[in-house]
Amino acid sequence: MVSEKKKQKVKEVTAELKKYSAIGIIDMHFLPGRQLFQIRNKLRGKAVIKMIKKRLIARALKNSKLKGIDEIIPTIQGEPALLLSNENPFKLAKVITGSKSKAAAKPGDVAPNDIEIKAGPTSLMAGPVIGELQRAKIPAAVEDGKIAVKQDVVVAKAGEEISKELADILSKFGIEPMEIGLNLVSIWEDGYIYPNELLFIPTEKYMEDMLAAHSRAFALTLSIGYFTKGNIDVLLSKAHSEAVALATEANILTSETVKPLLAKADAQANAIKGMIKEPAAAPAAGEEKPAEEGKKEEPAKEEPKAEEAKPDEKGEKK
Repeated sequence: MVSEKKKQKVKEVTAELKKYSAIGIIDMHFLPGRQLFQIRNKLRGKAVIKMIKKRLIARALKNSKLKGIDEIIPTIQGEPALLLSNENPFKLAKVITGSKSKAAAKPGDVAPNDIEIKAGPTSLMAGPVIGELQRAKIPAAVEDGKIAVKQDVVVAKAGEEISKELADILSKFGIEPMEIGLNLVSIWEDGYIYPNELLFIPTEKYMEDMLAAHSRAFALTLSIGYFTKGNIDVLLSKAHSEAVALATEANILTSETVKPLLAKADAQANAIKGMIKEPAAAPAAGEEKPAEEGKKEEPAKEEPKAEEAKPDEKGEKK
């Protein structure tokens, strides 16, 4: 049986939910009281945190009968509370991000990012601590009586649980890897649910995505020849260039093709000229005709001499 006190609390929360345009689910697990006090001060005038039990939150949300509010109920987790605001969900997420503070790691915490110890000298005096560092696979040595880390080393990857030994080492180095703040799980606004991973995307990323989408859309309109106010100049310039290229290829004379066509004709004429051999010049009067190459000049043949008449017996020549 639900007590009258709980029923009254649900009724009060249900009525309050209808006063706000944005309703968020937050997880208060591991949130120290001091940080919660600071966060409440930063959210003053922008949002209200209502801390009630998980089952009462779910019942109040159902009773509100707001459009699509049932979809936010499965996101209730950990040590939940309600975040009520009339701010835009993304502006609210930005305020929550700015309210986070650094804190030392405790055993059992999960590393939010890769935790790295940088190379260099430290203020730690030589002693048993060097053995702790070596067991944690941190390359260290003693220099001038103090411990120095020899090279950068990642001691915990994002998502890994932090052990007691590592938490002690990080404390000695003064490293505070944890971020303390409200864990905003999701926000409902006007029937829509915005999850954590969407709420905390940097504003610059939205601008980059919009510019990339514009570039892809512009390239698509050019490729399919779809005229718009933004691409008309580019498409007309492209059409003009293609028309001139086509006219030049088809040897159609226009004011813009005459120069390339004349240059083309001149090039073709020079090519043909290079294929034609010039005839040899005729020899001038009194000059011997040069012998053809490859032929040797034959010596002139002597005419046979007539036999001289022999004298007869009387001394007369026949």
